[in-house]
Amino acid sequence: MGGISIWQLLIIALIVVLLFGTKKLRSLGGDLGGAVKGFKNAMSSEDEKKALEEKTAAENTSAEKTAQADEKKTEPKDKEQA
Repeated sequence: MGGISIWQLLIIALIVVLLFGTKKLRSLGGDLGGAVKGFKNAMSSEDEKKALEEKTAAENTSAEKTAQADEKKTEPKDKEQA
């Protein structure tokens, strides 16, 4: 009783087409599709940036650990020479 039937939706769609015309609706649909596509591209590029930053941070951390390990290995050799 309270829902919208298919006939009511068809009447609303017919009124919208009569008011705006098919060219205007086609243009509006194209603009909306372009906006959604741009939004998806922006989100995917943001995800790629985050992944790249995380990868770089992980590489820097592993490089620092390697450098610290190398320093620890060279310290005993220096003590032996003295």
